[in-house]
Amino acid sequence: MSTLVEQVGSFFYIINPNTTTFEHEEDIPNYINDAIPVFVAFLILEVLVGLAKGKATARFNDGITSLGHGIVYETFKLVTRGFELWGYSWLYEHRLLDLNWSSPVTWWLAAIGVDFAYYWTHRATHEVNFIWAAHQVHHSSEDYNLNTAIRQSMFQRVFALGFHQPLALLGVPLPATIVHMQFNLLFQFWIHTELVDNCGPIEWIFNTPSHHRVHHGANKWCLDKNYAGVLIIWDRIFGTFEKERKDEEIVYGLVDQPQSFNVMWLQFFYFGEVFKKAKGMSSWSDSLKAVFYGPGWFPGTPRLGDPDAFPDVKAPRRKYDPQMPLLEKLYVTTHFVIVLLIQQVLTVKLATFNWLTVLMFIIFILVSIGNIGAMYDGWWWAPLLEAARCVAYIAYARDTPVMDHALMDAALLIYFAASTLVWTSRSLGVVRAAIKTAKLE
Repeated sequence: MSTLVEQVGSFFYIINPNTTTFEHEEDIPNYINDAIPVFVAFLILEVLVGLAKGKATARFNDGITSLGHGIVYETFKLVTRGFELWGYSWLYEHRLLDLNWSSPVTWWLAAIGVDFAYYWTHRATHEVNFIWAAHQVHHSSEDYNLNTAIRQSMFQRVFALGFHQPLALLGVPLPATIVHMQFNLLFQFWIHTELVDNCGPIEWIFNTPSHHRVHHGANKWCLDKNYAGVLIIWDRIFGTFEKERKDEEIVYGLVDQPQSFNVMWLQFFYFGEVFKKAKGMSSWSDSLKAVFYGPGWFPGTPRLGDPDAFPDVKAPRRKYDPQMPLLEKLYVTTHFVIVLLIQQVLTVKLATFNWLTVLMFIIFILVSIGNIGAMYDGWWWAPLLEAARCVAYIAYARDTPVMDHALMDAALLIYFAASTLVWTSRSLGVVRAAIKTAKLE
């Protein structure tokens, strides 16, 4: 377990090579999971600093949606862990160079190599439509804050397959690659904020909030720019760099912004859009291009589409901002915390659970997170699903402790029982309304 100072330093890549170098994969700490308290502290600090500056940095509905995406990502990662590095060890056996795993040179080469691989991974997620279908999740927030960094696609790791494997041929040991993939991701957390302006000379070398704000813009001049993870030099070298403009406000979100806070719908909806686009083409060749070319491609345009034909989004753009009563906010917040605790139980006990238990936990987590957004969106079936979700928890937890703490498990059973009564009552209201409407028709 790393110290608090080391955890904070890891967000800025201020780390000691001597204490973060490992010979064996099983010795590597889960730096991201260990840093969760620091994540939370930074989120709170951003809100407080924003209030002190008279600037609202976050909305509850958007924030809980971003955090929900983070839970979904971390949950799905439990079953896809290591997938993006599939075949790495085999390639390492055929390496061209023989680097000493304990050498600082190897550590630095791994850091630069992982960041270079990230640039191309990230660029591919924007330039290949079916991969963009996953990555668009990260761009779906209309706010730009530290919460946005947590908004990740559950399939992000799957589509990263193949980009880091060349490092194996260069002789970079697998543990070094895994370590720097974690630190690379942690670094990208702090650059998701509007509270940090220009960072001076480091803007030339490192990715900063200013550079990354451009990347998240839906304005035409922002599209497909600044793919960097840690080092902005890759964008400068490969022609994808764009400096933040002070004379035009950045509009955050997607060009065609979806009007939903349903986490699971946001995770999947664009795959349907890709399918519809491919199906609507007049030839197999164009159908394949609709899948593998850029999101903006259409027949007769370049691979990434015609930039002149892209919509030019300008500020102000009205944000999707549905509200719910205070008591319902307290309810979804409480259940969100419970789901987070259940996700941590799954993370800790994964190796001891059988596959059926793992599947049940994952389904419960995904349904729970998705239905919170469905409540915000006002989907008619949300009360019915919520009642069924609470019943499912009771059916499982009455015989099997979830938290392994008698008092907490008892309290949760009582809370879910009360929740079941509330949502069953509301569900009956929905059903009666549906029957009445059907009779009138």
